[in-house]
Amino acid sequence: MKLGLLLLAALPIATYAQDSIAVNSSNEYPNTFSSGSANVQPFNNSTRRFNDWSISIGGGAAFMAHSDLRSIYDKKVNWGYNAYVSLDKQITHTFGLSLIYQKGETKQQAQLDGAKGQAAGVATGTTKYNQIALQGDINFSNLLRRVDNHSPYRWALHGYLGMGFQNYNTSLHDNDEFRWSTSPARVPLFIDQKLAINSFFFQTGVGLKYKVSNLIDVEARTMYIISGDDEFDGGGWAGPADYDPNSKVSKYNMISERRSDNLWTVNLGLSFNLGKHESHLAWHDPLQEAYYRASVLENASTDFVVCEKGDNDNDGVCDDWDRELNTPAGARVDGAGVALDMDLDGVIDLYDKCVTVPGPADNNGCPTNK
Repeated sequence: MKLGLLLLAALPIATYAQDSIAVNSSNEYPNTFSSGSANVQPFNNSTRRFNDWSISIGGGAAFMAHSDLRSIYDKKVNWGYNAYVSLDKQITHTFGLSLIYQKGETKQQAQLDGAKGQAAGVATGTTKYNQIALQGDINFSNLLRRVDNHSPYRWALHGYLGMGFQNYNTSLHDNDEFRWSTSPARVPLFIDQKLAINSFFFQTGVGLKYKVSNLIDVEARTMYIISGDDEFDGGGWAGPADYDPNSKVSKYNMISERRSDNLWTVNLGLSFNLGKHESHLAWHDPLQEAYYRASVLENASTDFVVCEKGDNDNDGVCDDWDRELNTPAGARVDGAGVALDMDLDGVIDLYDKCVTVPGPADNNGCPTNK
């Protein structure tokens, strides 16, 4: 009984699973379990249609934005610089990954409150950094592009999110504790942060790309870098004494309540697309291509020519499919242009005097009485 029920349940599956054009070898197309009726083929370098590697370089301004010492202080801008180079891999038409190296320098200022601030004056800090990160790239324009937008695809908005490690060197100069002096003996504050686990940082940002050609893109990019480190602006060691109001250590790290000094960069860069194909994957929208092909088929006009070869025997059947091209004038014909012979006696009805009774041709298709 159980065996019968099992066979009954398996029969529909076995029936519908049959496909006369199914792929026979799983080794030939290991990534599919659909039928071979689809255009299935191995995905390798020979079947790729788009370039998916690129190299990007760029540079611009860098500012210590949210920190104790800031690049924009007292309505003045202390300019710094940032430069980057990255190796980019496009995974899909909307997402890519980049291994990016960044190098730069910022200049920032701040002043302590009260008598300490009067004695020290405006302190000046400098940060020189080197960063390496793995960064994700989301192509918002490709992701949100309307299917009815048939305009040239040359502008694209990108979003970035990454994480990595950094090393940096900072210096802090003021007119009191952190100055060059022999009497009393004083020196500026220098911090040397090595590349290590505790130098972990995050970054996020947006970029606007313009497709100059199939090989080159221009991009305006802005990034916000979260250091997670209160020493990044050079304001002092992030030790207990730096946050203790009763200690004698200068309190530059207490100017802001933030415990993370964050960086802002504005860059202009170039991307060089690598590969032999005409287009890069980041500039391709497969949904748009599918709708475009469907539109082409819908609007295609096919000229249908009737009787291209004419009707030379004037029997009403085109010579394109006429099986008897020399039908006598006046004879009735079937759909293939063959003259009718209702009684099948070999005499067409046009000449048959007895169309319903077979007879010899010498008697005009009528039977003889012998």
